[in-house]
Amino acid sequence: MFVLLLVATAAVAQKKKVESGDYKNLAGVTEFNVEFDYSNIKVAKFDNEEDFLADKMKKREEKGKDEDFRKNWFADREARYEPKFIESFNKRFDDGSVKADKGLTSAKYTMKVKTEWIQPGYNVGVSRQNAEVTALVTFFETANPSNVVLTVRIERSPGAVGMGMDFNSGGRIAESYAKMGKELANDIRKKAK
Repeated sequence: MFVLLLVATAAVAQKKKVESGDYKNLAGVTEFNVEFDYSNIKVAKFDNEEDFLADKMKKREEKGKDEDFRKNWFADREARYEPKFIESFNKRFDDGSVKADKGLTSAKYTMKVKTEWIQPGYNVGVSRQNAEVTALVTFFETANPSNVVLTVRIERSPGAVGMGMDFNSGGRIAESYAKMGKELANDIRKKAK
């Protein structure tokens, strides 16, 4: 069973691809303003977020939890996903040499995380699936947004809460964002020289 779990986990490893620019363009950058964009997201098998929400809300309607689901779905972005991404990114620079945060007006460069697809995953006790997020991360000069220095596509960033205690989709998805932040920071540390 353990070997099967390892094989399944390896099969859904995130993929990163530099679409334009180079990590070397970020050499010497010590601050990043961070922006998040959730427009036109596809969710799971649905072509748009509203169809996904309608499906999930209908299943919760009888219990009176349909509006709560919708409210939490959107609230989790600012309350969970964004802090996890930023915290995980900054943690890789424990010496404080590089910092990322929302509203960091002193930053010469902005890192825009454009979420394209979310697989919320599930956990019903006897069966579970990790969350996954695909995003396009663009680094550009804050004062001149048309000056894009690096664009990285991150596909299927996996997310799960430790010990299988991830019964809430928001927690699983937040861990996908944490994984993205970690991997981006590690790549900057290694490649932006």
